[in-house]
Amino acid sequence: MQMSDTREIAADKATVWAALLNPDVLKECVPGASEVTGNSGDGFEAVVTQKVGPVKATFRGTVTVSNVVEGASLTLTGEGKGGAAGFAKGAADVRLDEADGVTTLSYDVEAKVGGKLAQLGSRIVDGFAKKMADQFFTRLEEVIEGPQEDDPEPEAEKKSWLKKLIS
Repeated sequence: MQMSDTREIAADKATVWAALLNPDVLKECVPGASEVTGNSGDGFEAVVTQKVGPVKATFRGTVTVSNVVEGASLTLTGEGKGGAAGFAKGAADVRLDEADGVTTLSYDVEAKVGGKLAQLGSRIVDGFAKKMADQFFTRLEEVIEGPQEDDPEPEAEKKSWLKKLIS
């Protein structure tokens, strides 16, 4: 399964770059993540629980960072095992460009699944993978940009704390 998209984030490239490599921000942005530890040099370890169709599983996996062009591009490669549910692996090539204080984040993702997950059929799995990528990058944008005026206060405070963390 392959997909590509572009997001515009109202922040400078350095802020977006720092967020992409911060385990606390990644935990906040990865749907279903209960734990993300590590760093960009050694890689990250994650625990993510997701339901794909009728299959619910907790995946334990790793994410490595490679092809790093500081502040401009990188590749995130991940692999997770969900026991009887099967496995998921994939990679995302991420590129950052900045103009007038707005960073354009472009990504190309390739994902594969096996085991019971693969038996669900490509339509369900592809739709789920697209939804996960959309949720991740939407949440990343929200975390970096901080609270909007119409946000409820508790969530706004949380986003503000994360923005301070990556600044």
